[in-house]
Amino acid sequence: MSRKRIHVTSHTNGWQVKPQGGTRASSVHSTKDAAVKSATSQARRSKPSQVIIHGKNGRFQSERTYGSDPFPPPG
Repeated sequence: MSRKRIHVTSHTNGWQVKPQGGTRASSVHSTKDAAVKSATSQARRSKPSQVIIHGKNGRFQSERTYGSDPFPPPG
């Protein structure tokens, strides 16, 4: 079982929550905080999952993992 990845990225109308590989946003929010809360809620419902948060410039900022990691690093 692989981990579901959900991205929070900037959008013309604010911030979007988008599943990795998806072509459409699952939701759009006026603030980044609201988008992160929505993504976190989705991730907690579909463990194992990961929320990947991007900055306004699109670059990676942080990640949050929920549930057991199906591919933990060795050691």
